[in-house]
Amino acid sequence: MKEKLAAMLLGSLLLSLGVNGFLVPYHLLDGGVIGLGLIIHYFYGWPAGLSIIVLSLPLYVLAWFFERRYFYYSLHGLIISSFCIDFLSFINGKIEIGILPSTIIGGLLVGIGIGLMLRYETSTGGTDLLAQLLTKFTSVNIGIIIFLIDGLVITSGIQVVGLEKFFYSLLTIICVGVMTALTVRGNNNQHFPYY
Repeated sequence: MKEKLAAMLLGSLLLSLGVNGFLVPYHLLDGGVIGLGLIIHYFYGWPAGLSIIVLSLPLYVLAWFFERRYFYYSLHGLIISSFCIDFLSFINGKIEIGILPSTIIGGLLVGIGIGLMLRYETSTGGTDLLAQLLTKFTSVNIGIIIFLIDGLVITSGIQVVGLEKFFYSLLTIICVGVMTALTVRGNNNQHFPYY
């Protein structure tokens, strides 16, 4: 239990550092509910973490009715990571290294944070929950579903961030995906099928 809590806290801090330190200053997007939360943040100025929680509520209702295991595994991760994103928002603009390095470093930090949480049977929830539910009722691979959802999210943000930043955001989700996969690699956990 202590290891899971430590992984959740460290993963949330890394994810929040990636978002606030590297993605937000350049108005870059991630995929999934984090990306949707960032779109709302950029467009309306609402706190990204709070937006992520609000956007996740319908997915958690679905999980409650269709697969409570997913609900319980990810609720704490959602709350802690969303809190950390808003709590660390003060670092926005404090790290200035250019858009390309920020794209890569931000994606790597977010990917490590998410992967670390997945290794210890928790997550940020969001569209991963939707992907899990869709995988349960279809024969489509969860990785393909997550990639499609992430693609839809950053495509929906083109008008908010612009075409150039869309391509940087595409690189971000590639970095997130690669680091998440590498971080959970070799984990033989059979009870939490996120990967």
